[in-house]
Amino acid sequence: METAIQEAVTELKALLKEDQISENPTVLERHSHDESYHTPVPPDAVVFPGNTDEVSKIMQIADSHHVPVTPFGLGSSLEGHVVPVEHGISIDFSLMDKVLETKEKDFLVKVQPGVTRTQLNKELKKYGLFFPVDPGADATIGGMAATNASGTLSVRYGIMRENVRDMEVVLADGTVIHSGSLAAKSSSGYHLNGLFVGSEGTLGCFTELTLKVYGIPEQITAARASFSSVDEAVEAVTAVLQAGVPVARIEIVDEASMKQVNNYSELNYQEVPTLFMEFHGNEAGLQQDVDFTEEILGDFGCLDLQFETETKARNQLWEARHNLAYAYVHGHPGRKLMVTDVCLPITEMAGAIHHAREALENLGLPGGITGHVGDGNYHVLLMIDMDRKEEVEKAQELNSRIVEYALSRGGTCTGEHGVGIGKRKYQLKEHGDALKVMDKIKQALDPKGLLNPSKLSYKEEEAVQ
Repeated sequence: METAIQEAVTELKALLKEDQISENPTVLERHSHDESYHTPVPPDAVVFPGNTDEVSKIMQIADSHHVPVTPFGLGSSLEGHVVPVEHGISIDFSLMDKVLETKEKDFLVKVQPGVTRTQLNKELKKYGLFFPVDPGADATIGGMAATNASGTLSVRYGIMRENVRDMEVVLADGTVIHSGSLAAKSSSGYHLNGLFVGSEGTLGCFTELTLKVYGIPEQITAARASFSSVDEAVEAVTAVLQAGVPVARIEIVDEASMKQVNNYSELNYQEVPTLFMEFHGNEAGLQQDVDFTEEILGDFGCLDLQFETETKARNQLWEARHNLAYAYVHGHPGRKLMVTDVCLPITEMAGAIHHAREALENLGLPGGITGHVGDGNYHVLLMIDMDRKEEVEKAQELNSRIVEYALSRGGTCTGEHGVGIGKRKYQLKEHGDALKVMDKIKQALDPKGLLNPSKLSYKEEEAVQ
């Protein structure tokens, strides 16, 4: 007798074209992992739907045979979100990659989930618009919504959850719903957009997303500010934000990471705690913001401040910041990158970064610290030898220390990377009884537990108390 997955695959082959379903070992391996350090697990089959109707029918088949389903974008996530830990079917949305409609006068755009951030902004540029959520990687919009991505521009434009107006979602049984509308606001019903964004494929599959977009700024100025200490840099950021300066990006890179930046990008920046900033606006207003910021930074011991207005120079500055992870990988051949991700109140940032640096040095692990200091989100970029058990254990201990510190000060275990596999054990400690509410929502929408199983929810034996 055929197994459930064999029966499901037989039905899927009858539904889809030959090139829309694969059991090829190479394809299965590609869908067994993301960019994280978590152990790969191959699915039994990968399907490539071309439209919402096919996704709905795929889910109906999976539901009827009790086969697990894991949505897959590009695999650029960092916590094992797309690892099909219980095998089953991986749904790859790469064929659903169309920008469906641009409503430029409403500042809205409707896309399929497989559209990438770069692809979307290339299309929007025709209308003088752009989509600001920038997680660094050229991720798919569906994946960005699934993890509630944010990035460098979130301090001004908000995170993914704040920029999704409506979604078409296929539920576990194949039902197709819309979670919002085209209206700028609504007091009608529960906020389903907020529920599905960040659900990491555990509540449904996104097949269309309507996003809020923005006009391309008339003028952009970037800046790099050097400080003698992390405390001074963070205090300067707090002062800039308190002064109401509408800064678009404000990032911090510690001294160890600045060394990696210089080595990788062949630059000669000062190797001290550094702020990378960007200002958006019109010529007159922007100059006032820049002048005011320069005055504030000077009050907090800024050692050096360089402004860039030319596109090439601005791009070089931000490429250095965005390439930081690759700089670490390039500088530590044979090691695997592990990236932590916590978010705290801004006033706790300096202490958190000091705590992380001490933990790195005490454990003897190579790495550095960077973060979106404007919203209290920071990362430790850690290079570990996966073949050395003691290093892996030290890395896990470091991550635990960082998360515990953040939670003890009113923060969260993940600011933008999501829960996936790596942060499951912290869910009970962070959410308490609210986690029971989340479990009830999961049971209501996915009673058989087929959608991306073993993600988000914790296991009793691994939960951190």
